[in-house]
Amino acid sequence: MQLTAQFVHDVYFTLSDNSAESQQALINDCYEKLAGIEGVLFLAAGTRDTELVRDVNDRDYDVSLHVFFTDRASHDAYQDAPDHLEFIEANKHRWQDVRVFDSAIKSR
Repeated sequence: MQLTAQFVHDVYFTLSDNSAESQQALINDCYEKLAGIEGVLFLAAGTRDTELVRDVNDRDYDVSLHVFFTDRASHDAYQDAPDHLEFIEANKHRWQDVRVFDSAIKSR
């Protein structure tokens, strides 16, 4: 798959209730509310693989979200998009902690 992304928004959610049902509800909302926002090239959400327990594995999250954009301007517009703000409002009660990693990337 060839993506022409130049900016990636990675979010790691630690849930107050990390049951499988709560994790799946958040994942469903990621796809339903965020995937269609203008400027999103690719979106993926899923759970931490609990079998990976090497020393380098960060295990302090339950659900991850990965969003690829063509550029920083698309990312910035996404942050203020009504669907993104609705996603936050609808799901913030689930979060114990949220960590965001934004990266400018270079494709080869």
